[in-house]
Amino acid sequence: MVSIVAKKHSCLTGKFMSNRLLHTTSPYLLQHAHQPVDWYPWGEEALQKAFQEDKPLLVSIGYAACHWCHVMAREAFEDREAAALMNEHFVCIKVDREERPDVDQVYVAALQAMGLQAGWPLHVFLLPDQQPFYGGNYFSLESWKHLLKQVAQAFRDHRTQLTASAMQFTQALNEESTELAGPAAPIFFQAHQLFDQIDQALDQEYGGLKGAPKFPMPSVGLFLLHYYGATQEEKALTQLHLTLEGMAYGGIYDQLGGGFARYTTDVAWRIPHFEKMLYDNGQLLSLYAQAYTVTKKPLYKRVVEEMVDFVRRELMQEAGGYYSALDADSEGIEGKFYTWTQAEVEEVLGEEAPLFIRQFNIMLERGGWGRGRAHVLYQTADSARMMADEQIEQARQRLLAAR
Repeated sequence: MVSIVAKKHSCLTGKFMSNRLLHTTSPYLLQHAHQPVDWYPWGEEALQKAFQEDKPLLVSIGYAACHWCHVMAREAFEDREAAALMNEHFVCIKVDREERPDVDQVYVAALQAMGLQAGWPLHVFLLPDQQPFYGGNYFSLESWKHLLKQVAQAFRDHRTQLTASAMQFTQALNEESTELAGPAAPIFFQAHQLFDQIDQALDQEYGGLKGAPKFPMPSVGLFLLHYYGATQEEKALTQLHLTLEGMAYGGIYDQLGGGFARYTTDVAWRIPHFEKMLYDNGQLLSLYAQAYTVTKKPLYKRVVEEMVDFVRRELMQEAGGYYSALDADSEGIEGKFYTWTQAEVEEVLGEEAPLFIRQFNIMLERGGWGRGRAHVLYQTADSARMMADEQIEQARQRLLAAR
């Protein structure tokens, strides 16, 4: 069964010496507490050390349910050669983005100012005075070691150029903050202007924003819904339906257990990055509920009900609190808990399997994903009409119990 990450974390006791993260409370930081990297938590001690020793800072940001954060931790941060480079040339800081969203927000903006795509794990190199000058996301071990050497050499031999670049990025961030705080235009003018901007970025075939990876972006959906309510602009409602239906039928939605994954790696909402976040699902629950109150579409009501069941079943503590996320990995394999082979479905459903297999696109000739050519369950506009609702619900419950 998929692990609940707030329960799951385990330090690599005995493998390496402990570092300063051992004294933190974040499950994500504790996962790095026995690595050979001399990690500091975000705080004055690390910032002062960098300034006093005139060393660049290396800020590494992630969170407990992030698959690629785990991969890079295993490949790079537990490698003694890479750790030695990090310890020698940098003051290294680990940040849990769920614990410090304020720090995360600053460095996401910094990467975007550099013209780089922001994502996690997120790595930013700073001058001793905390001005960012370079960054990136996931790096393989060899790429990481090469980058560490390059940055260390650049800091030693080309300090003036790095300082100039860092000042430009800092100025760009400051200018953006000033623009956001500027005088407000009339609200309807702003809304029309924002809709025109968003419309240019919308995927007219699959919904959501163009390109991959594809994130749900519930704030955009809520804007389209409210814009339609204020203006009766049918284009906004059409695009909202395209997005909500595409997601509800797609692999980004857990077709058995309810709840949405973090994002998909493709444009059609089919192949998810399997972690499930409480805050994503909370926002999407609100979006689908509000969309149902406006449109009365049964699909949206069903999604809301299934999401509530999912949160109660898998994210709610016995004491009444909620876990922040479910891990993408099960038994060390990404998506193992959620994917099915055709043989597994046939074993559970018997004579009813062929229809389910067609409806949820589990065809051998189409190959599969990841573990043992297993399949992500998703529907399409054509396949979604093959089975009656009662048949689907019975099959779902049997497969969910087996899972």
